[in-house]
Amino acid sequence: MPTAPLLDRHFLERLERLALRWQKSFPGLVGGHNRSRFAGGGQEFLDHRGYHQGDDLRAVNWRAYMRLDKMFLKLFQIEPRVPVRLLLDCSKSMAANQEKFDYARRLAASLCYVGLVRHDTFEVIPFADGIQEANVCGGGRHRFTPLSNFLNTLRPTGDTDFLKVVRRFLNDYPQRGLVIVISDFLDEAGCEKALQYIADYGNELFLIQVWAPEDRTPPWTGELDFVDAETGAQLHIHVDSDARRAYTQQFDQFAEGIKTVALRNDGKYAGIPTDMPLEDAIFGTLIRARGVA
Repeated sequence: MPTAPLLDRHFLERLERLALRWQKSFPGLVGGHNRSRFAGGGQEFLDHRGYHQGDDLRAVNWRAYMRLDKMFLKLFQIEPRVPVRLLLDCSKSMAANQEKFDYARRLAASLCYVGLVRHDTFEVIPFADGIQEANVCGGGRHRFTPLSNFLNTLRPTGDTDFLKVVRRFLNDYPQRGLVIVISDFLDEAGCEKALQYIADYGNELFLIQVWAPEDRTPPWTGELDFVDAETGAQLHIHVDSDARRAYTQQFDQFAEGIKTVALRNDGKYAGIPTDMPLEDAIFGTLIRARGVA
């Protein structure tokens, strides 16, 4: 049975006006100072070399061939693209409210489409207590459908272990670039230290915190039993208006801690509740956060 598309055509058309933003200069990549030699349709002509079987015929200098009856390949200087890695939280806390995980997937799809239109290379890396199989996409908007299908197959499962995830991530992806993390950032052990590691390795952070309204402001009162969505731990408490207010204050302090990690490393942060329309999140919150423009 086919799954519904994550984004409709009208919304995709609006996304085409946007581009991802980053502040850092990554040497050897777009925005850096070094260039690489490639045969193909680059921006600045560099040199010729002889044609070898299997080379791209589009790079052949046909005028030289007509004059000399020999095939030469045109070489250009091309700036490799800054790698963009999107870490998508697929832990069980994201499934406590299915709307939260669906919202996170749609956010991920939106940012990937923005990147694909600009020919950025994206790696979408699902994670929970470890890194799952990644999806690599690049080369234009026509690659969006396979990516959307991949996102539709993801299901939230497992506990969150940011430190384990980040250690594996930095080992598997040593090249510096833009790292986008979409998560509720709920980890019993805390996540600030792990996020700092990503920045310490020279990456630029774009942290997007997604929460359901009840994550920040519990709608319940009375004698309640809370069950941790990941660990199963139970807590019996009495909830009144003072307790709800204190809980919201604690949540805001927690969110401020995530934001601080991003900003002190010249990164970006956006906090998005799932009752905010996706269009407002992309064209409002993310633009104000300077994550897209």
